[in-house]
Amino acid sequence: MAERVYSLKGKRVYVAGHRGMVGSALVRRLKREDCEILTATRQEADLVRQDQAEALMARLKPEAVFIPAAKVGGILANDSYPAAFLYDNLMIAANLIHAAHETGVEKLLFLGSSCIYPKLAPQPIPEDALLTGPLEPTNEWYAIAKIAGIKLCQAYRKQHGRDFISAMPTNLYGPGDNYNLQTSHVIPALIRKAHEAKLAGAASMEIWGTGAPMREFLHADDCADALVHLMQVYSAPEHVNVGSGQDLTIEALARLVMEVVGFEGELTKDLSKPDGTPRKLMSADTIRALGWTPKIALREGLQDAYDWFLKNQT
Repeated sequence: MAERVYSLKGKRVYVAGHRGMVGSALVRRLKREDCEILTATRQEADLVRQDQAEALMARLKPEAVFIPAAKVGGILANDSYPAAFLYDNLMIAANLIHAAHETGVEKLLFLGSSCIYPKLAPQPIPEDALLTGPLEPTNEWYAIAKIAGIKLCQAYRKQHGRDFISAMPTNLYGPGDNYNLQTSHVIPALIRKAHEAKLAGAASMEIWGTGAPMREFLHADDCADALVHLMQVYSAPEHVNVGSGQDLTIEALARLVMEVVGFEGELTKDLSKPDGTPRKLMSADTIRALGWTPKIALREGLQDAYDWFLKNQT
């Protein structure tokens, strides 16, 4: 277990993007620390606007900052709005990291995404695979903005001695996820499809491709726990992967979701649709060495996500 290098006790802690899935999980997790949690809505401050971001930070005067705030979406959204995904995410990162420096923030954690890694990165993906090959073209705009955020943290650390760090989470799911079938990621999409098939009394539910690709998933509450742990024990320029260290096939995931939802029909495959990357697993060696492991098993996490969906579906 790594020793604690930074204490959140009694600190003013700002969570940017507190209404998102990761931001809301961070707020839940931080309630267990003896700190003052600071938040602001988009109406109070548009983080894409430098003047508003700087005014907010000057007003809040946080001592510690978490930045999960981002413009996010699936492949279709990323591919359709490249300028928005690049500009908005660049501005959020640049504005908050610079304002944190200007206002003397003690410690900052910037949150990236596993899409920062090359499309054909080695598996499991080590942190040093960053910038070793071409990105996945469909979400390179988002990835480039996130890479810029990591490099900004490193630059302010190098030039100004700021204790700014970065973490790269794997595929996340949980309460507050997006269940719109047009824009959602795989777990919320499967939950919605299984739920609607159950309600309709359908004989089957379909997934794209062969179901053979391997993917890794982490519950948002586990991610939040890992981020708080990193804030307390980690201080170095290199970003840290945050993942479960385990993966499974999309077919196995779909069958587990059907079980949790209670849909007893068949699982069918549309083989005319693409499979995507064969495997995407991040190395968890660094964060394990720092003394953190996930606590929420996938089946338990899927049940939690489904329960939230049932209470909040529109």
